[in-house]
Amino acid sequence: MTSQEQPRPGEAEPAPPNEPALTALSMYPQEWALFLDIDGTLLDLAERPEAVSVPPHLPFILHTLSRRLGGALALVTGRSVGFVDTLFAPYRFPVAGLHGAEQRDYGGRLRRALVPHAFQEMKRAIAREAEAWPGAIVEDKGAAVAVHYRMAPEHGDAIAEAMQRYLQEAGPDWTLQRGKLVYEICPARSSKGQAVETFLEEEPFSGRRPLAIGDDVTDETMFEVANRLGGQSVRVAPANGKTLARASIPSPARLREILAALAK
Repeated sequence: MTSQEQPRPGEAEPAPPNEPALTALSMYPQEWALFLDIDGTLLDLAERPEAVSVPPHLPFILHTLSRRLGGALALVTGRSVGFVDTLFAPYRFPVAGLHGAEQRDYGGRLRRALVPHAFQEMKRAIAREAEAWPGAIVEDKGAAVAVHYRMAPEHGDAIAEAMQRYLQEAGPDWTLQRGKLVYEICPARSSKGQAVETFLEEEPFSGRRPLAIGDDVTDETMFEVANRLGGQSVRVAPANGKTLARASIPSPARLREILAALAK
C-alpha cells in the first residue's frame, strides 16, 4: 500500500463494498467494465457547474481502480472531455463527454461533434434571453448548451418554454435533455447509452459485462444498455423513484467509499 493509499491519522479504512451490484466486480474485476457518471454520482452537486469539488484522493482512487480493471473504466458525463481532464488531473481516462457527443477511447483518440455556425449564434441568443432569468446559469459546452436553474427555480417554466423553442430552431439534429434543474440542447444522435455500447466494442472494454452508475434521467440510457447486455445498473439516490437501475447507493459520498475499497 502506498502512502497515497493510506488513510490519514484518525481516518477509518473505507468500508468494504457490500452492495450486491458491486460484489461481483470486487471478486472478478477482469470480467467487468465500469462506467461512471460524474455530477451527482462521483461528485456532490454544486449550485454552479464550475463550483464542483473533487476530493483530493479521488483521481488517484479512480486511476488505481482503472488499473485493477485492466483499463476498463470510463467516465460518461454531460461535461466536456476537456473539463473532465481538469477535474481529475493528472490522470486521463476514457471519457464520453456531452452525453456521448464527444468520446475519447482508451488509446487517447478523440472524436468531437461538429458545431455549426447557426448553433453558435443560437447559444448567444440563449445567453441574451437568460438575462431575464436572474440566478439562471448558461453553460456553453461547445457542441451543447445548458441552462441551470438550481438558483432560480421560479424561472423553470419560462426556461423550459424557451429551450423548447430554441430546439425547434436548431432542427432535427439536436435534442433537449432534462436533468436535475437543468435543460440542455445537445446532438440528437448521441446518448450515454450509445457511448457505453461504443466503448464495449473496443479494447479493453470488449467482452466484459457493463456496470453503469449514475444519478439522473440522462443516465437511464446507460442503465438500459447495462441491463440488456447482462450487466448491472446502479442509481446514486435514495431507493425510490422511477428508474431502470436495478440497485441504488444512497449518496456520492457512499459511492466514493466503495470505490476506495475496491481500489484496495
